[in-house]
Amino acid sequence: MTHLIRPNRRTFLKTGAALGAASLGLPAFAADPKQVNFQLSWLHSVQFSGSYIASQKGYWSDLGLDVALTQGGPNAPVEPPVVSGNALMGISAADYTAAAVAQGAPFKIIAVAMQKNPFAIASLAENPVNEPSDLVGKKIGMSVSNTPVLQALCTLNNVDINAIEIVPTQYDPAPLVTGQVDCLLCWETDLPVAMTIKGVENTTMLMANHGYSVHSQTYIATEDSIADRRADLVALLKGEVMGWNDYLADTDAAAALTVEMFPDAGLDAPTQKLQAERQVPLMFSELTESNGFGWFTEDTVAANIETLALLDRNVGAELWDRSLLEEVHG
Repeated sequence: MTHLIRPNRRTFLKTGAALGAASLGLPAFAADPKQVNFQLSWLHSVQFSGSYIASQKGYWSDLGLDVALTQGGPNAPVEPPVVSGNALMGISAADYTAAAVAQGAPFKIIAVAMQKNPFAIASLAENPVNEPSDLVGKKIGMSVSNTPVLQALCTLNNVDINAIEIVPTQYDPAPLVTGQVDCLLCWETDLPVAMTIKGVENTTMLMANHGYSVHSQTYIATEDSIADRRADLVALLKGEVMGWNDYLADTDAAAALTVEMFPDAGLDAPTQKLQAERQVPLMFSELTESNGFGWFTEDTVAANIETLALLDRNVGAELWDRSLLEEVHG
């Protein structure tokens, strides 16, 4: 008599994961997944929801990784844990990475999440700033530390920065809403979103549309990690790509997952939903549609080098390494 053995749930899950990985051309499920720390650049929010999807859907575990997502914040910079080896990969930005490399850090930018830099000039709809020349004669609220950013925008667009009154402000929409300033230097995806949620009609001028080319939400790793743990980095990026592709397919679901995963983070569901929508044109483009999420080219690197020079960050094309991304997208 032949006995039919029914797989238990654990056996079924492992078998299913292996089959799923095989169908994607990925390595089979590892019995003992490797522990990997992935350092995020800021506090948990929908800004990183592609990573949350990758974790929640088991994309990384299917690739043999057990990934810990470590949030950043004002007192938790990305670069130290990555350079020390406590994190295999981190999320940074080209200007921060350039500064770290200038101090001797052996970093490479291996993928780019935000195809367009999120810096924007926000203004009220009744008194809009639609192009850089509109800044002349205006009061702009911003952190003084971002003066080089404004100077770079002005240089790129032949605007005299001395014709703009810089008003030091906290990172808050209140000075604009109350009329203390005419505009704010901020991210496209935060203060404008907060004002829209509150019913304040506003408009934004994305600096990336006016020559400000600095890769943001970039993935960094050390030269040693690229040499010694290349397979782990490729797997980490593969899961990340799959997560962000799912995000693009349903940003509302990505926002809902973010709120669900971090109930103590004080996240507002409508705000996360709108931010998720606003991120799409920053992260996805004709370039990513043709080549895949995270892509960059010699031309985009050249534009970055030019803008970074205006920020006193002098780097060469060797700062970027696309070889891992090429493996990811096959």
